[in-house]
Amino acid sequence: MLNRIANRFSKLVERFLPDAFVIAVLMTIFVFVLGFFMKPTEPLELFKSFGDGFWVYLAFTMQMVLLLMTGMALASVPMIQHFLKTLSSFAKTANQAYILTFLVSSAAYYINWGLAVVVGAIIAREVGKRNKEAHFPLLVAAAYAPTVLYTAGLSSSIGLTVATEGHFLEKVMGVIPTSQTIFHTGTIIIFLTLLITIPIFLILMAPRKNIISFTNQDTSPIQQVEPKNTNETPATKLENTPILGMAIGFIGIIYVIYEFLNGRTLDLNIINISFLSLGLVLHRSLGNYAHAFKQAGSAISPIILQFPFYAGIIAVLGSSGLAESLINWMASIANQDTFAVFTYWSAGIVNILAPSGGGQWALQGPLQVPAGLQLGVDPAITAMAVGWGDAWTNLIQPFWALPILSVVGLHIRHIMGYCILIGIWVGIITTILLFIVY
Repeated sequence: MLNRIANRFSKLVERFLPDAFVIAVLMTIFVFVLGFFMKPTEPLELFKSFGDGFWVYLAFTMQMVLLLMTGMALASVPMIQHFLKTLSSFAKTANQAYILTFLVSSAAYYINWGLAVVVGAIIAREVGKRNKEAHFPLLVAAAYAPTVLYTAGLSSSIGLTVATEGHFLEKVMGVIPTSQTIFHTGTIIIFLTLLITIPIFLILMAPRKNIISFTNQDTSPIQQVEPKNTNETPATKLENTPILGMAIGFIGIIYVIYEFLNGRTLDLNIINISFLSLGLVLHRSLGNYAHAFKQAGSAISPIILQFPFYAGIIAVLGSSGLAESLINWMASIANQDTFAVFTYWSAGIVNILAPSGGGQWALQGPLQVPAGLQLGVDPAITAMAVGWGDAWTNLIQPFWALPILSVVGLHIRHIMGYCILIGIWVGIITTILLFIVY
């Protein structure tokens, strides 16, 4: 029955879901309309907050762009691509194809969601090539579905933000080590539960007929450019020599090791320099790495375009009082036991309007953390509840699916029907577990 529901729902979404940029603009207008109702006497304030907010998260945007691009550039290393192609040969049936794609992508999302974009795309393409009985849109949905797990991973934007000295809520909640957030027992339990149950859900959704198999398209995963040996000039020799790339890469790696030996924990900056340095070492030449980075930029250009619009939405949500009203209402009906669940739900709603974990934390954290402290809720739990809510509705909000779709050559409407159904399942499971594990 579930595969019939998924098939019909997917076709419905394909018919009516517009492009992600159109959604961003519609969201902006929607928030403005709500803001006018909240502050009908101060309409110009909304326009000012939108314009000012457009640029507020430039530093964070750059961190996120680097996180994504360095991960994608690392995934394009031929050695990693060859390993993924070898892994894809283990899927002999359609069901095995869905499970393998999900698990491999999950491992990548746990390490770095920028890395996962290309890892998921490559494994979906390679598995699709070898298994014509697998429904390719569902394979891509399986590669993207682990986005709900990233908040428990090593590139968790909220988990790393609150672990970074000098973060904007340090005076309220202090610096919270990752042992209390992404490595908390409750976080691990939710992670493992979703890791086990989502593949089962994928299999139950798999269509039995009208299979859309993978077909070779012009788009392809990022490829390394091999250095040309003919007519080399002194300039091209510098671009193609492995000495410079590996030297600067090892400088970064030594810095990271030094920082960890001196007690530094994971944060956005240390993750970025780690992946940048590893990419430089494994790509060997500066020319190869520059090409991979350029390709990554092309793949995430839709995110760069839309991020300022969502930053503006976050500002309007704050200045209009809309987000504060929603969060305060949920906090007012919560108690110590239910606060994490209400925080999760409110974060899921806010994420649909403003799909940025760090940006959302900047909006929601100052409201949610004090409310939780008044009820005796550990701020680390509040942070993770926001993180899980942010990750949950990434399955409904198409923003973060754009890079992987640009690599595999599909449109958001091809996978969103499946992602929404997975999102319903994730919401139910995570809500139940939040009552128990935190």
